Parts: sequence; C-alpha cells; structure tokens
Amino acid sequence: MALELQGVSRSVKGQVHIHPTTLTLEKGTMNVLLGPTLSGKTSLMRLMAGLDVPTAGRILWHGADVTGMRVQDRKVAMVYQQFINYPAMTVYENIASPMRLMGKSGAEVDRAVRETAEMLKLTPMLDRKPLELSGGQQQRCALARALVKGAGLVLLDEPLANLDYKLREELRAEIPRIFEESGAIFVYATTEPEEALLLGGNTATLWEGRVTQFGPTPHVYRQPADATTARVFSDPPMNFVSCFKEGHRLNFGGNANAPADGVFASLPDGRYTAGFRANHLHLNVHSGSAVEFRCTLGVTEITGSETFLHLTHGGERWVALVHGVHDLAAGAEVSLWLDPAHAYIFDASGRLAAPASYAAAA
Repeated sequence: MALELQGVSRSVKGQVHIHPTTLTLEKGTMNVLLGPTLSGKTSLMRLMAGLDVPTAGRILWHGADVTGMRVQDRKVAMVYQQFINYPAMTVYENIASPMRLMGKSGAEVDRAVRETAEMLKLTPMLDRKPLELSGGQQQRCALARALVKGAGLVLLDEPLANLDYKLREELRAEIPRIFEESGAIFVYATTEPEEALLLGGNTATLWEGRVTQFGPTPHVYRQPADATTARVFSDPPMNFVSCFKEGHRLNFGGNANAPADGVFASLPDGRYTAGFRANHLHLNVHSGSAVEFRCTLGVTEITGSETFLHLTHGGERWVALVHGVHDLAAGAEVSLWLDPAHAYIFDASGRLAAPASYAAAA
C-alpha cells in the first residue's frame, strides 16, 4: 500500500511549478520534503492531496488511479503552518468535528477522540477552548483533528514554523512517536535541514520545482547526489571551492594541497569542485592533513557557545561555524583549516564524483 507519483508535473500559465516527478511513499513511513522557500514543497503536497490536478502524469493510491479524484473523496489530512481551530468549540469538539461530518456514531466519535487525545497528550485539555491553550497545545489540537479522520496520508506543511523554539523542540520530538502509532504515510515539509535529520525517515530534497534526490534521510545527508542537493541539505549552505586532481595530489588553489588517497584515489585527473559544510572549517589545525585557506572576514555572529564567521575566499562567499566565542574584526585576514576527509568532490556537471571520506565509511 503506497502513494505513487508517476511522472507528475504542474504548470500554471506556462510557468513550471513542479517538473516531472516520480516518487513512491510507502505505508507507515515518514517522508520529509526539504527545500528553501518557493522550491515546490507546497505545490507537491497540493498535488498529493488532490487540491490541484497535475498537468501531466498520474497519482496512484494503493494501486488505484486517483489523479482526478476530489480531495473530499480521498483519505487525506493536512495541517498547515497557520494552524486552524474553531475558537467557539472545546478541544473535544474540535477533534470530533471531522468525524461528525462523516456521520459517525456518538460512540465511534467518543472513542476516536479520546484515543487521539491520549496519543497527543491532550486528555486534560478536552474541555478547554483553543484560546486557553499554549501555542504547542493548539498545534497538537489541529494535528489531532487531522489524525482522527483515520487518514492514510497526513500532510504537514511547515507545521512548527510559527512556534517558539521550546515548543518546536517539544513537537519535533513528539511527531515521530505520533507517526509510529498512527501507521499513516506522513509527508512533512520544512526549510530546515536540522528538522529533517531530527525527524528521520526519508527525505526528498527540492530545488526550483525539482526533486533532486530521495532516500533514507541519513544517506541523502551524507552522500548527496549532486551539489544542489548538498546545498539544500546544509545549513548554512555548503561552501564550495575549485580544485584540481593530478596524480596523488588534490590542489585547492595556491599552496592548499592534500593527498588524493582513499575515495579520492580513483578520481580521473582533472578539474572539480569541492564542497564542505560550515562546521568542518576550524580556526586551528584539527588533523595532520588539514588544508589551510586564507580568507577575509566579513561579519561575525556570536550565538553563545558558537560563532558564525562570514568569509570571502577568492570570489566565493563562505560561512564557518566554529566553537567558542570569537570577537574578530571585520576585514581581518584569517586562516581556516579543513580536514580533506570532510570534502565532497563534484564533477563539472555538479554530480557527486567522490563522497567525503567520513561519509563513505558511515
């Protein structure tokens, strides 16, 4: 039992919103749509839900073609970033409302409401009105109303974006548990790589209406198929620098050289692009093979226990995330060190030519 998108695309007034996409989401899986704003996450969800009809391709639900089926006739539930509850109703009645519309008996409604409320830790709040709840409790109420329908497909469109940090962390931890208990297909849209890693399951990375990669979340993170996927699945975005492979040597420009051993040994000689995440740059040497880059510091952001350094290296803008508080002057020349084991190598077309050594071994 699965949701299948077969060559699905969507265009509006000649503008492509979703390029041809083929995906299979299995029953009982958590699936994250990860991408920046306007990458196509909501557009793809609307096609899955039946709110929009694809320009081309088919959508299958448990093997049956539902491409033209109305959303009212599908077992789909959707929770948006702007969560909606009925303010005049109690939490109990908010959760019960979809089942009452379906004509379920009083006993069925009561049993489903209480089971779902228990799952979402809302039982003590059933007699309250939504405005008497915290933001996190209100979002759980909206989620309970979606789950109580017994939908086989639950779509969550950035549901935690408007909550404060503490509430986001609380619900991030709860959603995987809720998902496991429900057995539905969950699709969760987010702009945050960290959120995708916390939720686990599978991740589809999106960029300008294209799914660039889909697979188990840790695999997509550690072995991005191309530079675009690596950029999407890095926060801050991945840093890039040109490099050249010649014999047993990788040259990153100037005197920045590293041995081309391990996963890099089989690369044909030639020009490539190396990519590495912000947290893999250091202000001091962390390994014997570390490569030094001379950079110009732009802005420093101190977060408390860590510091973001916004840098210029050649014509590239980089970001380094370093431990500790570093109050450095703008315009200063600084040395940053990179262990080549954390570098991904991409070919001229942007495809992954060699994963980072640490990722290849994971």
